[in-house]
Amino acid sequence: MENFKDKLEFFGLKKALGFLENNPQKNVPKIMNWLQKFDKDEGHNKSYNLIKEAMTDPNNNWNRLISSLYTDIDQGYLKKSFENMLINFMGGKKLGKISEKYDCNVPWAILMDPTSACNLHCTGCWAAEYGHSLNLSYEQLDDIIRQGRELGSYFYILSGGEPLVRKDDILKLCEKYSDCTFLAFTNATLIDEEFADNVLRVKNFVPAISIEGYEKETDARRGKGTYQAVLKAMEIFRNKKLPFGASLCYTRENAEVIGSDEYFDFLIAQGCKFAWIFTYIPVGADAVPDLMATAEQRRYLYDQIRKFRWTKPIFTMDFWNDGEYVNGCVAGGRSYMHINANGDIEPCAFIHYSDSNIRDKTLLEAYRSPLFMEYRRNQPFNHDMLRPCPLLDNPARLAQMVKKSGAKSTDLVHPENVDDLTAKCVPAAKEWAPVAKKIWDNSPAKERCAKREQQIKEEKMKIAQKVQH
Repeated sequence: MENFKDKLEFFGLKKALGFLENNPQKNVPKIMNWLQKFDKDEGHNKSYNLIKEAMTDPNNNWNRLISSLYTDIDQGYLKKSFENMLINFMGGKKLGKISEKYDCNVPWAILMDPTSACNLHCTGCWAAEYGHSLNLSYEQLDDIIRQGRELGSYFYILSGGEPLVRKDDILKLCEKYSDCTFLAFTNATLIDEEFADNVLRVKNFVPAISIEGYEKETDARRGKGTYQAVLKAMEIFRNKKLPFGASLCYTRENAEVIGSDEYFDFLIAQGCKFAWIFTYIPVGADAVPDLMATAEQRRYLYDQIRKFRWTKPIFTMDFWNDGEYVNGCVAGGRSYMHINANGDIEPCAFIHYSDSNIRDKTLLEAYRSPLFMEYRRNQPFNHDMLRPCPLLDNPARLAQMVKKSGAKSTDLVHPENVDDLTAKCVPAAKEWAPVAKKIWDNSPAKERCAKREQQIKEEKMKIAQKVQH
């Protein structure tokens, strides 16, 4: 905690969370009132009010989701999660101060790859090319978290490779940094009873389980037997009363399944509390551009996910189609960044270019590197917030930033020229642009995002002026 005032706020909020143990329907609105009290810029007022309103209606999907947490999740785990949520809340204030002091992006979440090793070989996945030789040591992972916490980052996302190849080290980190939350994108095939028992012990780890649809779709891309292994892992976590979610990558082959009402009902029935939604991007030498979703499929997911948010008790996040809620791209340290298994510090998991490595630079130095500063200066990459990505939606912008910053390809097998990478995305970007424009021109979020974009621009100018002086 930064100071005495921050401590008072934290302990006040922590005490308020005690209300939740008995009657969430009655007491969740009280917690929202507390949070609004400490949210000085009122940036989340709308969300707080929606939650308060939802908790008065037992049939509301958000009410059903929140209520299910109390019936389905271990109470000790739930309490710890709420405490860490508050630490993240307070950490966000520190992030803002450091960002202003150094005129750079400082991420809320750090995504890192403990290993390049994976026990599967999924079609179109760049990690499948990398082999099993690269690992961040426990000491390196520890140092990343130590540095991140000092800057206010308390949320750590693990990918790879398959991060659970390093499950013992991950559990050690969870135990050591009990005030942090750890999430892993995992194929779930290495989840067993012993691991679940350890997760119940540390109480600050949650898996986002990769699944491509039903058995046909999942096994087609991930290998025979993967789907059944995923269902078994979900069963283990469900029986231990541990939370988990789904990581959904939609492609031209599975978009209609992934976005269907029936499929989301299936995920909810399995016990999923959240779903992280990605679209396939052809990164890497073995990438398959033909797997990219069509504009019509992307529009289908856009419509379906928004419908689900008002009808189904599951939290969803669509990393490309939700640009209107977060004012465009969140990479480059704006909300998150990526460190691969070689230690290269990248703006995004899908942007394999870097001018920094953890062996040569501190995190703060990397956030102020030419590539990350190019991201900061250019965000948002499009006034249409449904075209947020500098690769998928605005490929020329990524090429410009990489060339201007002098960043190098970090592909561990076949270094990829940025012009070759972006060329693969140009047809999809052109196809999506008119579809996105039609939606955006009629969106009630357009005016709000324009105002927020101008506000961010003005804030950046003020910060830059302070730093210069």
